[in-house]
Amino acid sequence: MADAACRLGARPVGLMLLHRASQSAGLPQRRLAEAAAPAGAFLPALAPPAPDLPAVIAARLLERAAELPAHPDWHGGHDAAAPAIGLDLFAGGDIRPVWEASRFADVLLLAQATRIDPAGGHLARAEARLSAWCAANPAFRGPAWACGQEAALRALSLALALALLDADRNPPPAARALLALCERRIAATPAYARAQDNNHAISEPAGAFACALLRGDRAAAGRASRQLAAAVARLVAADGGFAQVSAGYARLALDVLSIAEWLRRRHGAPAFPAPLAARAAALAGWLHQVVAAEDGSGPALGVEDGSAFADLGLHGPQDARGSVERAARLFAGMGADLPEDAGCAWLGLPAPTARLPRPARWRAAGSQGWASGGATGLLRTGPLRFRPAQPDLLHFTLRDGKRTVLRDGGTGAYNPAAPWWWQALASGAAHNAVLFDEAEPMPRLGRFLFARWPRLRDLPDGAARRDAAGHRHARRVQVRGRCWTVTDDLAGRFGVATLRWRLPDGDWRLRGPVAEDGRLRLRIDTDAGTAALSLALERGWHSPAYGAIAPCPVLRVTARAPVSRLVTRIWLPDAGDA
Repeated sequence: MADAACRLGARPVGLMLLHRASQSAGLPQRRLAEAAAPAGAFLPALAPPAPDLPAVIAARLLERAAELPAHPDWHGGHDAAAPAIGLDLFAGGDIRPVWEASRFADVLLLAQATRIDPAGGHLARAEARLSAWCAANPAFRGPAWACGQEAALRALSLALALALLDADRNPPPAARALLALCERRIAATPAYARAQDNNHAISEPAGAFACALLRGDRAAAGRASRQLAAAVARLVAADGGFAQVSAGYARLALDVLSIAEWLRRRHGAPAFPAPLAARAAALAGWLHQVVAAEDGSGPALGVEDGSAFADLGLHGPQDARGSVERAARLFAGMGADLPEDAGCAWLGLPAPTARLPRPARWRAAGSQGWASGGATGLLRTGPLRFRPAQPDLLHFTLRDGKRTVLRDGGTGAYNPAAPWWWQALASGAAHNAVLFDEAEPMPRLGRFLFARWPRLRDLPDGAARRDAAGHRHARRVQVRGRCWTVTDDLAGRFGVATLRWRLPDGDWRLRGPVAEDGRLRLRIDTDAGTAALSLALERGWHSPAYGAIAPCPVLRVTARAPVSRLVTRIWLPDAGDA
């Protein structure tokens, strides 16, 4: 634990100690004493007309509104009456679906439906839903109030719904009261949010900003604005790299920043301090580079939770293009892959003529990328300024358009249905990288914490790492047309090096040093000769979506010392056959 604390740094460790001392002294509990339930109306009696939308988009939105469950599961297996501070978030099953149900995406959807179909009863449903939620989730009790970030996301959704209904400049009394409760919850545990060095530190000041803005408290909005800008300056690098090296978490950060920026503009509040806008634009550029233009799907990089926050275009967790489009228009003054995005139409954001670029070669904090012939490669690199969420350093993902050719295991769940998910998805063997003597590259100390982080450095065509045991691994990537070459140089004291490639489904066969399925072909070569090399196809696992797990084929390459180089060549099918 001392090693992990040293690597995390004095700031997050000190903030976490401050949070725990505050909890021990009962300060958050006192800040969250019993509060009156919101009374009166949450929403206005009338709504403005909808923007000009294609008929198919409007129909789909109304269909989704009709499909909303009458009785959402807001609690799962968690105690709805227990004090939120100190609630065991892992005793009642996976908390993530429970939190999702309380992010008010349903209220947003019904607000949109109201504007499309004013006589459809959607506004009354939204009002009833908010009343039912407040009755089932009394202030500062149960899982919905256990996390400051969730209160912030709820506040942002409510503020956006009110804005869509043109009621955000003078919110109805119950909405104002609920925003005030969210603001109190965010303010109760500020050190915890800042200590995480992740989306908590962005979402919570963004939520506080929205609450203060709608309450008309310009001083509080200014404080939250400065806190938000400071968090973005710390967590988002100038090149677009995010502290959480994850397409899913980058998307959530962008969505939060986009809604905060749109509300700021709508209310005429001062601009967020620099470098927020520039860093958000860079983050939008990074996400644009790693998601497929064809369908918005992204690589299973790092950990993510399937969030699709403020998804006005109904793109869903698997399609990030609406998030990139919205952020690009707001922060970069450019478009991306969806010039006709319905989500941007709801916000009145015009489509610029300029588009975000897709360079053939790029670098960012935590990752590097290549693009050639319609395919893209992504390498997980350093520097490790923030805690890695998985032992995936030097993992390589290869995608051919929207199809993933070499993939990561993915997330699974924060609290998986079975313990074996951890080994299947979050171990070193779950990534496209090299293990030395099958040892884990970092010891796991908790669900989200590792010790003894490897040292990393960039190379002109890749990156290199050295682990605590002295093993050295340098990975270089080259691409010529539709042929990709990954070269792994190995050093240190080891008996066996194991390289795994997680493959797409197919009828895979081995023929000497070659693995092929009729469309793709991989060949493995080594400097130690064929006698030192062994190839096998084994069953592995991947997580196609949050909370799901499925089998996948894995090519396992085993090489005995004194091997020092493994070369993998991947031939993709001709672009017309892909």
